[in-house]
Amino acid sequence: MKTSIALLFFILLTGYVSKAQVQYQQRNDFNLTVSGTSTLHDWQMKTSKIACNATFTFYEDGDLGGLTLLNFTMPAESLKSDHTGMDDNAYRALKTSKNPTITFNLTNATVSSDGKKITCTGKLSLAGVTKDIELTAAAKVNADKSINIKGSKKLNMRDYNIDPPSFMMGAVKTGENVTVDFNLTFRQ
Repeated sequence: MKTSIALLFFILLTGYVSKAQVQYQQRNDFNLTVSGTSTLHDWQMKTSKIACNATFTFYEDGDLGGLTLLNFTMPAESLKSDHTGMDDNAYRALKTSKNPTITFNLTNATVSSDGKKITCTGKLSLAGVTKDIELTAAAKVNADKSINIKGSKKLNMRDYNIDPPSFMMGAVKTGENVTVDFNLTFRQ
């Protein structure tokens, strides 16, 4: 009798915490904006060209339970502003001739108990320098089982050995801090 009760308790407990892994890919539902300041005006560069995949885990009730894989690769020269001269200066600063891609590879992730917040640590490679960073994002599982991830991260260009671009023989200088805003939707 005690064995039966223990087995029933174990089955109930296992059913409650069991998770299913599901592989997702980002498919043309991605927006990334890098914004910063300069002595002349604020600026933005945007891209929607990215290759990204992730493996999420779900509880039996459909709630988001975890993130076990996340990586992305983005062509650095896919970042575009409204000014080609600014783009050229940014590409030189990012050293795109030697480092054509920007990548992120997940090392660890936690999902809040309500499944609405993901905190990731991983390695960001930018301009030939790889650093550990932490990203926090809002997560939403949609009715069609797609997952929307939205967040923002401030970076200092000098942390990646990037000299903030300047223009007009140094008369216009950009600030060394940038903000990266991302909004992507993963689908099975």
